[in-house]
Amino acid sequence: MSQKHDFTRRRFLETSTLFVAGTTGSLSFNRDTSAVENQNENHDKNQNENQRIKIGQLGVGHMHAYKMGDLRKLNEIFEVVGIAEDDPKLRASAEKQAVYQGLKWMSSEELLAVPGLQAVSVETEEHLLIPAALRCIRAGKHIHLDKPAGESLADFKQLLDEAKTQNLTVQMGYMYRNNPAVQFCIKAVKDGLLGTIFDVDAAMSRYDGEEFRRVLKGFKGGAPYIFICHLIDLMVTLLGEPEKIHPFPRCTHSDGLVDNCVTVFEYPHGCIATLRTAVTEVEGFQRRHLTVCGDKGTIIIQPLETSGNLANGVLRLALPKDRNGYKKGYQTVPMPAPKTRYEDQWREFAQILRGEIVNPYTYEHDFIVHKCLLETCGLNQ
Repeated sequence: MSQKHDFTRRRFLETSTLFVAGTTGSLSFNRDTSAVENQNENHDKNQNENQRIKIGQLGVGHMHAYKMGDLRKLNEIFEVVGIAEDDPKLRASAEKQAVYQGLKWMSSEELLAVPGLQAVSVETEEHLLIPAALRCIRAGKHIHLDKPAGESLADFKQLLDEAKTQNLTVQMGYMYRNNPAVQFCIKAVKDGLLGTIFDVDAAMSRYDGEEFRRVLKGFKGGAPYIFICHLIDLMVTLLGEPEKIHPFPRCTHSDGLVDNCVTVFEYPHGCIATLRTAVTEVEGFQRRHLTVCGDKGTIIIQPLETSGNLANGVLRLALPKDRNGYKKGYQTVPMPAPKTRYEDQWREFAQILRGEIVNPYTYEHDFIVHKCLLETCGLNQ
């Protein structure tokens, strides 16, 4: 990638203050700002910036359904009208959880019929995500859709096509998108700070016992289907669609679960991206990383998140000489104060729905990510 814009330390620090204020728009890249006027026509013209967005949650079975806690903190932006879970056992269990206390419970039909409902967070069990999301789209609702987007590429394409036809937003819940360290890296690549990219290496691993291994066996793609999708989203954002994909799925236990995987993405001009995931790595969270190497600099983010579910990371930048306010050699780049993982993603969702920004992740982007995921998992069709 060639340099397109100046990337300076001062510029990043100035724009990064918007993360602290809760706005993510200015650190996104290559957005067509001229399209905002058209985007406005896709949403309620009577939407006032000071009005809260009516949103509900469909399902509680997803591993990341806890993000309702982040959503509820933003009560000046969102009005959570209720939560629906049609499975009696899941509902009974969720009703005891603190994150759902005080919310109105209802059926899925009742939720989609709430007057003025604008958006739905789809958090069903993973194998039910796409059917549930389609119901929301066909009811005319914008959606935040947790990942991964199903084992059928055709079904996901149908969802995206229908959403695009109705000018409805689909925001995928990939958890690193609004991480400030990741945003810095993406901007550095897009603006040419690192020069021409020739190597990317990323890992997202953890250590799990027998109970969670049994859960993962319920997915045809095993552990990579659940975890490596986050890394693929980053690769497509950084480098686009790869020319070739070479997956190496492996089983380290006798239970048959694909619990260890390396996949190699080939890009033009000799660029290679290597993605790794495993659920057998002791302290795997601490070694989760993203390394991007170019002929003018290198970025290493490790760990991707420093503690719990906080959206921050430790970023080191290496340059061959002083440039743009950064020094020669390795240096740690200061990041904004950490936030919970999904807070800025919810803020971005609101900005999109209000027409303040265009969704930085297009329907085509999300389709390519999922296509690459299914090929990595041996589920390409």
